[in-house]
Amino acid sequence: MNRKTKSDKFKSGLDRSRGFTPKLSDSEVITMEIIGEYIGHHNDKAIWKYFKNNMKALFPVICSRSSFVKQSANLWNIKQLLQERIIFRHIDMNYLHIVDGFPIPICHYYRSSRCKSFRGEADYGYCSAKDEKYYGFKGHIIIDSNGIIKSFTFANPIIDERVALLDICKDIKGTLLGDKGYIKKELSDKLYENDIFLQTPLRSNMKESRPKWILKFMRSKRKMVETVIAQLSKVFGMQTIRVKDLWHLTNRMARKILVHNICTVINKKYGFNILDIEPIVN
Repeated sequence: MNRKTKSDKFKSGLDRSRGFTPKLSDSEVITMEIIGEYIGHHNDKAIWKYFKNNMKALFPVICSRSSFVKQSANLWNIKQLLQERIIFRHIDMNYLHIVDGFPIPICHYYRSSRCKSFRGEADYGYCSAKDEKYYGFKGHIIIDSNGIIKSFTFANPIIDERVALLDICKDIKGTLLGDKGYIKKELSDKLYENDIFLQTPLRSNMKESRPKWILKFMRSKRKMVETVIAQLSKVFGMQTIRVKDLWHLTNRMARKILVHNICTVINKKYGFNILDIEPIVN
């Protein structure tokens, strides 16, 4: 194997200034990740093992597991750029979006006091849907009215979800539907300045003046984001953490979001139900 020279570059556009040229190209690694995630292998080791044992004809120079995992993690930003390109090239302009949050536990709650991973980064949070506490991170997601993921991030669960929203809504316009947790006049005013009109259910002590048909429409659309979150969790293992640092966690989250949107684009292209994800995977 030849040592990489300074003039050599990734096909992805990144410059690798030290070390050996990897056996697998970056495009091959990302292809393996997408296919592996697509068929149900939700961690780097499982993806590598599947291709090592079953796809030697297509990938004859598969590297060691540690090299594959490292190269995969180094490409987290490329996966995010691919996600942005998919949205730009394949998704129509949409002026209705839905935002929601969901827990990303890193261990069982009763083991949290002994968990050494993500010290100073993770924290304790509360999941109202399950009425339980957890230790880990909180995911924040925005989808359009078709169920296509437009923006995603994860953060310490003690960070106000209204603060996290401001970080992920920069590329949308129009109406944004959220739950009661996003009620705050300062937030609504800030979003309005950026042509985003936040709509949420009202608290019991607030007077409702919107027509019932609008409220019914909002409830039906907000169920869509719950469906997407359920798919990320059950189909792509989004809430099953098997990493110990933010580098690998960021890569894993980027991969799962990318694969979900690839599935929706395939469905859209061939006229299927956009969110009919599970039959494709299975």
